[in-house]
Amino acid sequence: MVYYSLPAVRHSRIPMRSIGFALLGLWLGLATGLAQEWPDRTVKIIVPFGPGSTPDMVARLLADRLQEKLGHAFVVENKPGASGNLGTDAVAKAEPDGATIGISIGGPLAINTLLFSKLPYDPAKDIAPVTQLVSLPSVLVINNDLGVNSVAELMGLLKREPGKYNFGSIGNGSLSHLAMEAIALKSGTRMVHIPYPGSPQAMTAVLRADVAMACLPAISVTPQLATGKIRILAVSTAQRSKFLPDIPTLKEASIDVEADAWMGLIAPGRTPDRVIGRIHDEVVEAILSPQAREKLATQLMQTVGNSPAEFRAVIAGEIARWAPVIKAIDLKIN
Repeated sequence: MVYYSLPAVRHSRIPMRSIGFALLGLWLGLATGLAQEWPDRTVKIIVPFGPGSTPDMVARLLADRLQEKLGHAFVVENKPGASGNLGTDAVAKAEPDGATIGISIGGPLAINTLLFSKLPYDPAKDIAPVTQLVSLPSVLVINNDLGVNSVAELMGLLKREPGKYNFGSIGNGSLSHLAMEAIALKSGTRMVHIPYPGSPQAMTAVLRADVAMACLPAISVTPQLATGKIRILAVSTAQRSKFLPDIPTLKEASIDVEADAWMGLIAPGRTPDRVIGRIHDEVVEAILSPQAREKLATQLMQTVGNSPAEFRAVIAGEIARWAPVIKAIDLKIN
């Protein structure tokens, strides 16, 4: 029997650094691929308010734009209740895979942390801000029976007879409520609060002179100006609204109050940064498109599209702004 000897196998020595670079490249390629896959299935957009609400309208506009562009289904699911907490909690508790995102506002993300003794979610940990979508101007509107033509004249009237005049709002602890309380605090006067279920009811109350004034979303007020029964005295945003350029801000009238109604896109808190980045880029492109801008402008909404970090700062700013007001009037929901 003849035996053949085989040549010795020489083991190549691959430097560990090369292996490390190869693995890093593989991981980066995988991460990029995962980010590019969104959406890889139907995406649910949760709205914490009912059908027909302003956040619902924005969500459906966004869903249509994204579905048209990305070719996947985007469905809107309404989960109203508990001042927006219920729907926001549904986003917080969803799987952090990009398949569930949501629309929310300043209440569930900021103000409610000050009003509720306990929330089912922690906005700082359980919510990942994606981008602020839109900003909505609110206006200080009065019934013309008051006989005043400016914020200064209104403040003079309120100071002469503190506690005599009432104001309407869209609910206890709402931005509409807190804005008026802040005006009273800054001007050193008192008013009586009468809450209503929503903007239409509060606007009707001003028209009928059931309440003397209110701070309401501009879109709920402007269609009623033709009646001649009401007057807008100021906008509550930091700068004048491009939709109402002739109306001064409260700050211009020496009332240091800013109340910016806004909506933003959120995701579950543990959603990977790469997925958040992908969602952000697609959503911002959709919301800043000429078609979306034009449609939102009809509702007096100005598009924003900021970064996740900038949106997080907006939320923190809301908490800092309203904490002193809520403390001063000793307001708690539960």
